Amino acid sequence: MRDPMALLGMARRAGAVVSGTGSTRRAVKEGRARLVLFAQDASETQRDKVMNLLRHGQTPRATVGTREALGSAVGSAPVSAVAVTDKGFAKELVARLGAESGIPVENGTRR
Repeated sequence: MRDPMALLGMARRAGAVVSGTGSTRRAVKEGRARLVLFAQDASETQRDKVMNLLRHGQTPRATVGTREALGSAVGSAPVSAVAVTDKGFAKELVARLGAESGIPVENGTRR
């Protein structure tokens, strides 16, 4: 299994993913988010709600797929953002996103 979205689904089944802007914000605030994924078609308002919390931390983040694809990967309705809360899943997703998919993963204050 090399598809990052398939691994994201596995992480969800393991209880290592929270989905939706509100849950993602909560995971970031609580220090549980190890990776944040945004949908390409997420509204600026929804994206900014999470980005404002990420600006001062080192939580990796990336933009992947559409809201529908991201929601489908985690077994829900379309979502703008999800947070991976398990360090192992987050590390493997970062590796797969960067190496195989060519999706940039950012840290820190860069946008």
